[in-house]
Amino acid sequence: MSKKGLTEQEIRSRYIRPALVGAGWGAADIREEYYLTDGRMHVAGETATRGERSFVDYLLLHRHVPLAVVEAKDNRHAVGGGLQQALRYAELLDAPFAYSSNGDGFIEHCRLPAAGPIERELPLAAFPAPDDLWARYTAAHALTPETAALITQPYYRERGGKTPRYYQEVAIQRALNAVAGGQRRLLLVMATGTGKTFTVAQIMWRLWKAGRVGRMLFLADRNFLIDQAKTNDFKQFADVMTKITGRVIDKSYQLYLALYQGVSGSEEWHNVYRQFSPDFFDLVVIDECHRGSAADDSAWREVLTYFDSAIQIGLTATPKETAYVSNIDYFGAPLYTYSLRQGIDDGFLAPYKVLRVNVDKDAPGWLPAPGQTDKYGHVIEPRQYNVLDWDRAVVLEQRNELVAERVADYLRATDPYAKTIVFCVDIAHAERLRRCLVNAIGGEAAANRRYVMRITGDSPEGKNELDNFISPEERFPVIATTSKLLTTGLDVQTCKVIVLDTIINSMTEFKQIIGRGTRLRPDLGKTHFTIIDFRDVTRLFYDPAFDGDPVQSDEWPGEPPDLPPAPGDDPPEPAEKSPQYVVDDVPVWIVRERVQYYDPTGALITQSFADYSRDRTLAHYRTLDDFLQSWDAAGRKKELIVELIRRGVLLEELAQQAGGDYDPFDLVCHVAYGQPPLTRRQRASAVQRDDVFTRHGETARAVLAALLDRYADSGIEAIETAADPRLGRELLQLPPFNRFGTPMEIVRAFGGRDAYAAAVSRLRRQLYHVH
Repeated sequence: MSKKGLTEQEIRSRYIRPALVGAGWGAADIREEYYLTDGRMHVAGETATRGERSFVDYLLLHRHVPLAVVEAKDNRHAVGGGLQQALRYAELLDAPFAYSSNGDGFIEHCRLPAAGPIERELPLAAFPAPDDLWARYTAAHALTPETAALITQPYYRERGGKTPRYYQEVAIQRALNAVAGGQRRLLLVMATGTGKTFTVAQIMWRLWKAGRVGRMLFLADRNFLIDQAKTNDFKQFADVMTKITGRVIDKSYQLYLALYQGVSGSEEWHNVYRQFSPDFFDLVVIDECHRGSAADDSAWREVLTYFDSAIQIGLTATPKETAYVSNIDYFGAPLYTYSLRQGIDDGFLAPYKVLRVNVDKDAPGWLPAPGQTDKYGHVIEPRQYNVLDWDRAVVLEQRNELVAERVADYLRATDPYAKTIVFCVDIAHAERLRRCLVNAIGGEAAANRRYVMRITGDSPEGKNELDNFISPEERFPVIATTSKLLTTGLDVQTCKVIVLDTIINSMTEFKQIIGRGTRLRPDLGKTHFTIIDFRDVTRLFYDPAFDGDPVQSDEWPGEPPDLPPAPGDDPPEPAEKSPQYVVDDVPVWIVRERVQYYDPTGALITQSFADYSRDRTLAHYRTLDDFLQSWDAAGRKKELIVELIRRGVLLEELAQQAGGDYDPFDLVCHVAYGQPPLTRRQRASAVQRDDVFTRHGETARAVLAALLDRYADSGIEAIETAADPRLGRELLQLPPFNRFGTPMEIVRAFGGRDAYAAAVSRLRRQLYHVH
C-alpha cells in the first residue's frame, strides 16, 4: 500500500515515532496521545452529554519540561497540515516548539525569540535531538546550571495517586521559572475546583527538593482549608509538617500550616508569627489571598510584610481588584490564569443553567397603607419598600414561603436529594427560610430532621453537620441555608443547586458563591448545576469582569465585609439594627421565570430558546436539504441528536415549549426551517399504513407495531436498538416482544436475520419520510 493510503495512526507508527526515536528521544521523553481535556459537558434540560476528549499526538519533554508538540496528519495532507493545531496545543502547554508532519518530513515553528526564521521545513531524518532543543530553550531563558537544575526538579509522584492536569503543569512550571528568574512575589489565579492547593503543593515540593527553599509557611483563613490541605495535598510532607494551633511554636519543622487569624491580630500578644525571625521562612503561600491580604492596612498584610524576605505565592480564584484593595499591587500581574470558562470548556468544571425568578413585589416594591401595622402590632414606617429591603427592613413572610415552595417544587421535579445551598441575607433570614423549606418539603423533611439544616457561624448543630453536607457519601443534610459561612473554600463536590435570595454586589463574593457548584463528579451523577436566582444577582454574569482578566476598579456599593472575624464564622449581627417589620398578610406571586444556559461560547443565552436553537442549527446546516441529508446519512440518529445538543440546540427546552411528544427531527425542522411538526404518534400511525409495514406477515407486523409504539412513547432509540445485532436480541427478550416468541422465532417470522435487519432499517427510514 502506498503512503497515501495509510491512516494517520499508521503514519505515526511507521514514520513519525521512528523519526523521534532516531533523533534520541527516549520512551520517558515521549508522551504519545497526551491527554489534554475531558470534553465539555453540554447541558440539555436535566441531562448533560460529554463532548470529545482532546489529546496531543506527541508531547516531548526534557527532564520534565515540555519542549515540543508534534501533530500528525495522514499523507493526503500537506506536511504542515497540522501546524495550526500544534501551535494551539503548544500555547496551552507552554511548549516552545511546535511541529507538524504527514510522514514525509516536519514543519517546525519556534515560539522562542530567535534571530533565524520562525518556521522551517526539516527532512524526516533531521528532527532535532533533545539536547538541541534544550540548548535553544536554555539560551532563550538565560538559564544557568543552577536555575536549570531548579526548573527540572521532578514532580512528587505517588503510585495510584493524582497526576497534574495540563493547566496545573503549566502553572507549576511557570512558578518554578519565575523563581529561577529571581521573582519573589507570585500570583496564581485558578477557578474554584481546579486544584489550586494540589498545584501549589507540587511547586513547594519541587522547590524544597531542589534545595531552593527550606522552611515554608502555608496560610489560609478557614480551619477546614488547613485540615484538607494537611490530609490530602500535603501528605508528602507528613514527616516535616505541623499545624500551628497554640501560642507555643516548635521550630523544628520544615512546613507550617496556620490560620491567618491564628497568628495575627490587633493585640500584640496575638502576633504569634513574631516568635519566628523575619528570615525564618524561605517560602510563604497565601491561600484565598483575595481576602484580607489584599488590603494594605490589614493584619494579614502585616504577616506578609514581616516575612518580606521570603518568596510569597498568592492563590485565588477571584483576585481582589478595587480602588482600595489589590492583589496585583502586592503580588504583581497573575503568573497564570485558568478561568471558570476555560475549566467548563475543557470539561473539568461543571456547566450551569440559571433559573431567574421574578416576584411581583420585588421590582415595583410595596407601599404600606397609612397606619398599617405588622404581625406584632408595630406601625410600619410609610415608605416604598423593594427587594433591597426584604429581610432587612421588612420581612414578607409570604415571600419567604414562596421562595421555599419554588425550591421544593424544583427539587421534587428533578432530584429530591440534590445537595442544595440557599444563600440568605443574614443568619435570621437563614433560619426563617430553613423553617419555610421544612414545611414546603413536607414528607422527606418530617422523616429526617437533617434534611434541611441552617449552617451558620452561630449554630453549633449546623456546623457539626458541615462534614456530612460536604461528603458525597452522606445523603443528609440535603439543603443548607446559610449567609456567609459557605461562600468560600468548601469543597461540596455534589452540590447541584445554588439558591440566591440575597443581594450580592461584590463580584468577588459572587464568583466564590458560583464556585460552590463547579465541582464535576459524573460518577456521582453531578454533571452540571442549577442557579435559582430570586434577586437578579446573576446580572453579574454579564459583567466583563466576571470571567475576564482582573482589572482594578471600584466594587459595587454596599459590598459586604470581606473577612470574617474568626475562622468559619459569619459576621456578627450589628449592635444596632434598623427597625424590622414582619408582615404576614401581603400576598406575593411569581410573575416571570426564565431559564438561561451557559452556551459553548462562554456566555449566558439571552435569546429565546427557539431563536437561539435556530441560529445554532443554521450555523451548521444552512438549508433544510443540508439537514435532511445529514439526518439520512447518520448511522444512528441518536449520535446526530447528541451532536445537535453539543452544538447548543436546546432540544429539551424546545420540546417543553412545543407541548407535544415531538421527535428532535421535527423540533429542528419546525424551529430552524419552518416545517409543520408531527408528533411521534402521528409519524408512527402514518408508517403503519405504508407498504413498509403491510408487506409482512402477522407476527412480523405485530413486532413492527410494538417498535412503533416504543418510538411513539420514548423516541427513536428503541428502533435503533432493535437494529443492533447484540442489543436487538436483548430487546426482543423483553415485553411486549417476547409474546411473539423467542428472538430466533421472531427473526424467522421476517424470513431470516438479513430480512429482519432490512425491515427494521426500512421502518427507521420511512419514519422520517412521512410529512
